[in-house]
Amino acid sequence: MLVDRFEPGRLIMHRNVRHGRIGWVRPGRVVSDDERGLLVWIARDSPVAHEVTEAGLGMRAMPFAQWVSSSYRLAHGRWNGPPLLKFLPAGAAHSVWWFRDAQGRFAHWYVNLEEHGVRWDDGPVAGVDVVDQDLDVVVRPDLSWEWKDEGEFVERLAFGDDYWVTDEKAVRAEGERVIALAEAGEFPFDGTWCDFTPPPEWDVPDELPPGWDRPPVR
Repeated sequence: MLVDRFEPGRLIMHRNVRHGRIGWVRPGRVVSDDERGLLVWIARDSPVAHEVTEAGLGMRAMPFAQWVSSSYRLAHGRWNGPPLLKFLPAGAAHSVWWFRDAQGRFAHWYVNLEEHGVRWDDGPVAGVDVVDQDLDVVVRPDLSWEWKDEGEFVERLAFGDDYWVTDEKAVRAEGERVIALAEAGEFPFDGTWCDFTPPPEWDVPDELPPGWDRPPVR
């Protein structure tokens, strides 16, 4: 079932899908969900899954030509990066992530260019599915910025129907639009949520809940 809003505190699955397959999934707690968009907290050591080849290699471990000709499975692990806030603005083709350093202090923003999220709710488990478009932007606290993963993006665009990005110009235009917001110090690059602390009762699940791998909605 599709849904408009999630209740704060609910555990949901943030999933990236590629041509109808799950690329990765991360469980997160809903911080807020309103007219601005969906804000989710990803705790350190959260159980995660990501797509690998039968040999256990991720997409970045090989040329894209080799990746698209491989067979795949989902490998389980733990989120070993820093805790993250992820904001999916309503109707936008990107999300903004707040990265922290080893001491838990805000480090930088990460603009993940993606098709806008589609929410689903099966009752016991719910989530939001996006299509990660690979090209990203890193925005530093002083509001300087740089493109990230541009080489991978360009490499994959050459593969036509095998790639899930169909409009390079639209992806870049979305990135440039968000860059303009960052340069101006406008929301969400205005200090909002940089000092967010999750409620102490938000535990980290031991494993992904049953139903986390339900068919993608996009």
